[in-house]
Amino acid sequence: MSDNSTPRTIAAGLATVLQGQDANLRKIVSAWVAGLHVLLDDYPGTGKTTLAKALARSVEARFARVQFTPDLLPSDIVGVSIFDAQTQAFRFHEGPVFAHVLLADEINRASPRTQSALLEAMAEAQVTVDGKKRALPQPYFVIATQNPVEQAGTYPLPEAQLDRFGIRLGLGYVGAAEEERLLDYTAEHHPLDQLQTCATVADLLATRAAADTITVAPALRRYIITLVQATRSHPAVQMGASPRASIAIFQLARALALFDGEAFVTPDVIQEIAPDVLAHRLALDPQARYSGITGAEVVREILAQNPVPV
Repeated sequence: MSDNSTPRTIAAGLATVLQGQDANLRKIVSAWVAGLHVLLDDYPGTGKTTLAKALARSVEARFARVQFTPDLLPSDIVGVSIFDAQTQAFRFHEGPVFAHVLLADEINRASPRTQSALLEAMAEAQVTVDGKKRALPQPYFVIATQNPVEQAGTYPLPEAQLDRFGIRLGLGYVGAAEEERLLDYTAEHHPLDQLQTCATVADLLATRAAADTITVAPALRRYIITLVQATRSHPAVQMGASPRASIAIFQLARALALFDGEAFVTPDVIQEIAPDVLAHRLALDPQARYSGITGAEVVREILAQNPVPV
């Protein structure tokens, strides 16, 4: 059975910073292991930025944060070539995208032109500047945040970019007991200040290789494809999920199985993550959207209509 100590250790450390978020931490750490980017879509003050910082601090990795604003330019993210008078040549200055963990804070506040600067980085772990391709550090992980309520001065993420995010999650508000513990922890210091590094980049890459050994039965592979294809023919969906969604479910399911100490993927894991992977990829029909139907509801309906293979 594959070693699952690294992701579980990271998640345990994160749990000391974010109270009551064990289920989400399991998915986020597993997404990192699987090589999938994460979009955190939730209200202000729920710990989105803190989570991203804690995740980077847990591993000896390069971390960068970009606060997305309307005046942010693509070159502010990927970098720019500047003429060096001494060498009489252009020298490339790396942007914050050249990090293992990039926090794109309030990503929907930047213009679509700036948002598109991340497309190549998220899809291929590289950027092209002045016609030259530059590889990004491995493992490369983008964790973006956005506020779903305050829409003034924001630009909705285009479908092409949403498709690059492996999963979309909302942390939500914690219960009263967890919030009381949070007050106790912050009475003298912020919990993030006490978080210790517990893994290295090499450990994470080794864990990713271990996840690749997790078995997914042929019947479950077909089940994943059935669910994804069902989104393309659902009457409430104008544009369904792409094959990239099938790959994301496949990869995340293996990483979660590794996290749970299993040597193979079970159907319940696929059903658990399907809404997180698929819902944000669906472009709903206008009539369905105005009726209040959500992508998550569509996915749950598809799950109910497609029985687990036996």
